[in-house]
Amino acid sequence: MTLTRKMLAAAATGAVLLASAPLTADNHSAPDPIAVVEAEADRTERVAQQLWEFAELGYLETRSSGLMQAELEAEGFRLEQGIADIPTAFMAEWGEGGPVIAILAEMDALPGINQSGLATRDPVDGKGAGHACGHNLFGAGSLTAAIAVKNWLEETGTPGRIRLYGTPAEEGGSGKVYMTRAGLFNDVDIAIHWHADDENSAAARTSLANRSAKFRFTGISAHAAGAPERGRSALDGVEAMNMMANMMHEHMPQQARMHYVITSGGEAPNVVPDFAEVFYYVRHPDPKGVEEIWDRLENAARGAAMGTGTQVEWEIIHGNNPLLVNDALQRVMQAKLEMVGGVEYTEEERAWAEELSASLGDAAQPLENAAKIEPYTRSLGYGSTDVGDVSWATPTVGVRTATWVPGTSAHSWQAVAASGHSIGHKGAQVAAKAMTLMAVELYTNPELRAQARAEFDAARGPDYVYRSLLGDRDPPLDYRQ
Repeated sequence: MTLTRKMLAAAATGAVLLASAPLTADNHSAPDPIAVVEAEADRTERVAQQLWEFAELGYLETRSSGLMQAELEAEGFRLEQGIADIPTAFMAEWGEGGPVIAILAEMDALPGINQSGLATRDPVDGKGAGHACGHNLFGAGSLTAAIAVKNWLEETGTPGRIRLYGTPAEEGGSGKVYMTRAGLFNDVDIAIHWHADDENSAAARTSLANRSAKFRFTGISAHAAGAPERGRSALDGVEAMNMMANMMHEHMPQQARMHYVITSGGEAPNVVPDFAEVFYYVRHPDPKGVEEIWDRLENAARGAAMGTGTQVEWEIIHGNNPLLVNDALQRVMQAKLEMVGGVEYTEEERAWAEELSASLGDAAQPLENAAKIEPYTRSLGYGSTDVGDVSWATPTVGVRTATWVPGTSAHSWQAVAASGHSIGHKGAQVAAKAMTLMAVELYTNPELRAQARAEFDAARGPDYVYRSLLGDRDPPLDYRQ
């Protein structure tokens, strides 16, 4: 449904800090931002589906990044490529003067999971990755919003710059952290992001800080039966570390999380492995909490090496600060999302969703929830995101939309399927509309920008100095290879 300007104004009645002034000097000729986004619906679907087919892993998103850059360049955006020493990262800008509003666009897939577009489990042979977190939709929806805002700025003559950041490797690569560390958000007034989900929400939800590393043990190879006394098993080192780490779970704060996978453990049982590797994540609401647990984990690694006669070293792969919520911005985003409304299924989409929902078991939710807007709340989210670091560099606002069948978990085959379906494309359009309305509000409402900045400055404190959780390392461009 296309909302008229009068309908938008009526829906905004009572919302916090919504603009009371006309959007332009010539109120009657101002284009409807919703209609501007709807005109880009074919692009959203096309780009989302192409990114879904590419399913490229972190820092390897060459085709995905190239596709998005080509779309933006064709629309007149100025491109800066390879930013923050990341080949697939880019910045695209249109406009002059005025406020700088940034939109974040993710693009990476997840390894080890894939699915066709069917509503039943159907892995694709030879495809080792899939968009199980909906970053194909994230990228496409943000691209659409940036182009729609550019068109609105151009048609209204409103001063300001719209800037899209192509942000690779969110999944364990912390692409945005390197971009934040390089100062690329220092001149941004407000940053906008969104994420795929199974519901529509602009809740003020924070995230956990986290850090990851690959712990690499080196031992001495030998014949496991003929000369076991000569060997020192690197895998024993990994297993000893994991045993101690699992014991740590009993003595960690309730809101902390720690998990791992063994990425290398040897090739044959009759060969004592001289190399083994384990990949760890540690999460906590406070960065200091992450660092305290991390110190204990490093000691466990040292102890495991000593006890097994092996050597250990580790490489920090990524680290994210928690999301700094800006209540002033989130409440306005809630109002914008309520203006747009949720995702409405066609009869064909509903039949597909019902088939997929059957695989969700007790987690399944009523399909009608996709059309609902969740009430505004404040909560702690247990995931982590590199958007957190951006949110400590500039006031940041986000939204989630129902791109997946209600009840679907992220990082699941069901999420992959819906991310490549028209249901996902519709959710991306909802996000694009909400972000476009939010950007228009920010260009035309200096009081909102000022309040958001004041809240941001107060939350950081007068002595705040940015510090990343990954130190001064270079981007791990090969972490998925």
